[in-house]
Amino acid sequence: MAESWATLGVDLHLEPSGSGGLRRGLTDALRDAVRSGRLAPGTRLPSSRSLAADLGIARNTVAEAYADLVAEGWLTARQGSGTRVATGTPGTGAPSRTRPVPGTPRATTPATSHRAPARPLHDLVPGTPDLAAFPRTEWLKAARRALATAPFHAFGYGDPRGRPELRTALAGYLARARGVRTDPEAILITAGFSHALTILGTVLRARGVRTVAVESYGLDVHWALLRGAGLATPALPYDTRGTDPAEPGTAGAVLLTPAHQFPMGTALHPDRRAAVVAWARRTGGLVLEDDYDGEFRYDRQPVGALQGLAPDRVVYLGTASKSLAPGLRLGWMVLPPALAAEAASAKGHADTVGVLDQLTLAEFLTSGAYDRHVRSSRLRYRRRRDALATAVTERAPEVEVTGIAAGLHAVLRLPPGTEESVVQAAAWQGLALHGLSYHRHPQAVTDPVDALVVGYGTPPDSAWAGALEALCRVLP
Repeated sequence: MAESWATLGVDLHLEPSGSGGLRRGLTDALRDAVRSGRLAPGTRLPSSRSLAADLGIARNTVAEAYADLVAEGWLTARQGSGTRVATGTPGTGAPSRTRPVPGTPRATTPATSHRAPARPLHDLVPGTPDLAAFPRTEWLKAARRALATAPFHAFGYGDPRGRPELRTALAGYLARARGVRTDPEAILITAGFSHALTILGTVLRARGVRTVAVESYGLDVHWALLRGAGLATPALPYDTRGTDPAEPGTAGAVLLTPAHQFPMGTALHPDRRAAVVAWARRTGGLVLEDDYDGEFRYDRQPVGALQGLAPDRVVYLGTASKSLAPGLRLGWMVLPPALAAEAASAKGHADTVGVLDQLTLAEFLTSGAYDRHVRSSRLRYRRRRDALATAVTERAPEVEVTGIAAGLHAVLRLPPGTEESVVQAAAWQGLALHGLSYHRHPQAVTDPVDALVVGYGTPPDSAWAGALEALCRVLP
């Protein structure tokens, strides 16, 4: 059933402090977001029901916090218009730019191939959303509006950083939904994450960096791109608290998935978030933050972007690949000001994203269509996640379902020594999925674990039940 804009609301990243009570913590967090300019004047806030559901708190607490801020003049509330950030509020406006601080293919492969068949009957490979759910009608409407209002000079070669309409829309959205601190001048539009990583490899190498530490589990294509730029990619330790990035040796940068580690599914522990930021500030190193599916969280408190802790030391990377579709080839980097010009120069005009797609995404963001799509997708993926966890618990009680508080995939921990046989059985069933060893770095600093990485976002709704049944048949 279609859900209205009023029901779905917008995404808003907040971290109430909790000191002095939830109401006070939420009020302080909202006031700080307005004062800092992260929430621009006129921004429509989520309904009290929607924000309460997102934060896991009582609706009355949100309503009371909103009322407090309306009384103080930070917000306005009007019947039929919702709650918005007041215009002319002291301290609001665009956030200021952060001051700069001076400062080969994979060697080994699993014994058994884990790559999906060319034409699998069922696809549970992680990394792709439900492509059948792409919002064609809304995207077409946004494209028509963007095309009708675009200035003629927009169709020239333009700025290698990307269209200002999209960079402005992203700056507002990322500040609101992911806690990113930036302005449009520090954003670079790319043709996806791999394009961004290629640009960064060139920039880092030119700056004298020779090593980028990576996580013990991840994507070999990313490690290969960095090695192709002449950078070594040693693995960081991984334990029960996730990746340990605090002391990456002689590395000049680290590549992390802090909000939702891929593929293990854990969020970087707060102590380790603080430690990697401290390392970057102490050594002048950079943190490359891959926020690949930050919009999709279910039953945990929001985990904001690491970039919000240190905008001068963190490069934030995001894409539309999980929220919309990878085929759009739309990505972005939020760069420390000291790096922005170098990255734009390294990009040049190669692999520039099409102007119409950029303008369409800008319209999609500013109209609220992106928020509505993300929220409806979140509900659909949560239902799939719940069905997966229930089915595996009932059909294969020896298999533990982990990493499911957020994202579009789950890790199914298998009895020791069974991963290879389960992956082989899945291939015989025409079921495409990955074993965890497929994503293990050749120099991983952690003990091997037998597990499956199951992408429950990939199948269309019509194929989900059959894919889940096929999965349960091959589990031990």
